[in-house]
Amino acid sequence: MAVGLLVNIDVDDLDRATAFYCDAFGLDIGRRFGGEVIELIGASSPIYLLSKPAGSAATSTTGQTRDYDRHWTPVHLDIVVPDIEAAVARAETAGARIESPVKTSSWGRLAMISDPFGHGLCLIEFIGRGYDEIAD
Repeated sequence: MAVGLLVNIDVDDLDRATAFYCDAFGLDIGRRFGGEVIELIGASSPIYLLSKPAGSAATSTTGQTRDYDRHWTPVHLDIVVPDIEAAVARAETAGARIESPVKTSSWGRLAMISDPFGHGLCLIEFIGRGYDEIAD
């Protein structure tokens, strides 16, 4: 059985988030769900922007609340691009914060950014055989 992947991103401003992700990464609006969710298409998996106000409960068990300042989580998105310099410039123009300039490794080129909602993202341009360059 194949497993599907849907990406959900909490944001506190649906219009601003839609503009950012469409402008930065060339995504398009797919469907809208009751003014609280927007589906973006054009990536390898659909991305759903979920309207969640800052300060609202993140879970029902931990007492954590949503905070859209820059934050860290062990789960993040890697966005594979054909031209990393162009992708970095486009993301920055759309409102991303550049956190690490482009670095080159044997497998590809990587830049770390964050979106306007504090979510960390990596931009990757594969070179050569990509990750196969370092696979055992």
